[in-house]
Amino acid sequence: MSSPPAPLPPSRAMRHYARGRAWCEWQDFGRWQPQALSDLADPAVAALSPFQLLSLPGISAAHQRSFAVRWMAERLRVSTGARGKLALEFAAAPVKRAIRGPLRLGYLSNDFQQHATARLMVEMLEAHDRDRFECHAYSYGADDGLGMRQRLQASVAHFHDITALDDVQAARAIHADGIDILVDLKGYTAGTRTSLLTYRPAPVQVSFLGYPGTLGGSFCDYLVSDRFITPAHAAADYSEALACMPHSYQPHGRHADIGERPTRASQGLPDKALVLCCFNQAYKFTPEVFDIWCRLLDAAPGSVLWLLQDERAEGNLRREALQRGVSPQRLVFAKSLPQATHLARLPLADLVLDTLPYNAHTTASDALWAGVPVLTCAGDTFASRVAGSLLHAVGLPALVTDSLDAYLALGLALVSEPQRLDALRAQLAAQRLTAPLFDVQGYTRSLEALYLGMWARHAAGLPPQAIDA
Repeated sequence: MSSPPAPLPPSRAMRHYARGRAWCEWQDFGRWQPQALSDLADPAVAALSPFQLLSLPGISAAHQRSFAVRWMAERLRVSTGARGKLALEFAAAPVKRAIRGPLRLGYLSNDFQQHATARLMVEMLEAHDRDRFECHAYSYGADDGLGMRQRLQASVAHFHDITALDDVQAARAIHADGIDILVDLKGYTAGTRTSLLTYRPAPVQVSFLGYPGTLGGSFCDYLVSDRFITPAHAAADYSEALACMPHSYQPHGRHADIGERPTRASQGLPDKALVLCCFNQAYKFTPEVFDIWCRLLDAAPGSVLWLLQDERAEGNLRREALQRGVSPQRLVFAKSLPQATHLARLPLADLVLDTLPYNAHTTASDALWAGVPVLTCAGDTFASRVAGSLLHAVGLPALVTDSLDAYLALGLALVSEPQRLDALRAQLAAQRLTAPLFDVQGYTRSLEALYLGMWARHAAGLPPQAIDA
């Protein structure tokens, strides 16, 4: 029997769309974005990485699940033989655990270095109860030499470098270590080896922190979330059972270093005028949200929009501003800086403006830790509700809107009433250190409760189901 024809490459519209998102080339946005959506539904067109769909307007959480399933289908087909062989091998030689003893957690990532994921979770790893949990890290990324790797190594009982192992070898190693719960920190982001989970090296497998969406399929049992991001009615949009934290799903410690605050002049910002800010990557920007930002600039004479430097996008964004009647010089671009220096400059902004459908995630928690309010709009996908989750957990739910019209209206009110912004900053300053968002000890105890609940169901022979900490 002849093999089926190879799938076609991603459509021209989708390639154009991906480039347009990265470089903010929006001239044909209204024409080729609907075409890209149509192509995604065409089985003759090759599946696109689910990560690229998180920032695509018009994609629902339900769509994201179906696209993730489609993305994995071919990969699962190719690995069928190896997975079956390994399943028989694991069944023939099950790992014997002590009846009593700490639960073995395995954290899987290539980001055990100076990376946003590592910065968010390092204090959580350090806070794990070592009497009840034996933590293993499985790394397949290089050490960048900036010190975070060594801190992470000290935070876990065992640090394993699996870079040189292929997926089958790595799955054997994880299984041999007797890992009870394997926690994937990458999902479908760059450099992922989430495919390791398809070999089932651990009896319970979890998606956590690194990927804001479902993985599709049946190889991951739980997704760590919270009830704002994934309300109960959204459960069908996720292939995993939802394991919900009591506040935000995102960890953040209380000891992130903040350097000495620079002057506005040193950053190219006006001393007295309003500074609006968005340090999200440019691929998260959309024409519709940029329209709102320009209307806010127009409503606040002399104000500027402070963005992260991106040489590919800067010229296009300045042109887009001019087309909306805003001087291109009112866009100020900031260089990438080391984390402590970056946090030190954030308080120079008056208000952070969020993106939709892919919210600020680490950039939002960084801003809140630095004391800067964030204005967001929540959609229906995981990626579009993260900033809202963070704002609820820090005690500023009034800054969460549920439509772009409401986002614009609240933004106009805030830029025209400086006293309201001052009051929000004062409120954030007063409750920042006591808010659940930065309570790393409380967060870790809740996460551990989820792990224990997952394991209790497995030990009782029960399938995964939604659980709350």
